[in-house]
Amino acid sequence: MERFGVKSAPSRNRSKTALYVTPQDRVTEFGSELHEDGGKLFCTSCNVVLNHVRKSAINDHLKSKTHTKRRAEFEEQNIRKKQRTLTASLQCNSTAQTEKTSVIQDFVKMCLEANIPLEKADHPSVRAFLSRYVKNGSSIPKSDQLRKAFLPDGYDNENQLINTEDR
Repeated sequence: MERFGVKSAPSRNRSKTALYVTPQDRVTEFGSELHEDGGKLFCTSCNVVLNHVRKSAINDHLKSKTHTKRRAEFEEQNIRKKQRTLTASLQCNSTAQTEKTSVIQDFVKMCLEANIPLEKADHPSVRAFLSRYVKNGSSIPKSDQLRKAFLPDGYDNENQLINTEDR
């Protein structure tokens, strides 16, 4: 056929996917309906992962009955909960987590300086006092965990202080 100047029809094997479209591009295209986290595209009201490569899949989802139903429920609640990937959730370090460790370290340091055995933290009245009057006081673990996890830190810090004072 080529010898006679007739060209064959174009190949239909070519993929119809957008190769260089990111989830963030789809978020800017569709607005607040979608959000991106960890390289994945989520529907905000349905909390499902969508294929960001095919625009038709996103359009089909947005026109579906389940999406419209969930969107109405979502707008009634007026709560904006966005689903996140597991890695993003684990990387998040909230202020409560950092405060919790500082409260525990300060508690262990106080017990060491006042010569109070860590076993006293296991007494029910001490537990009740800590949970009632100390911010994040209920997060202080039992004495065996205090010894295993937080005592070496206090011990190392005290050794460094003693070594710097001797010089």
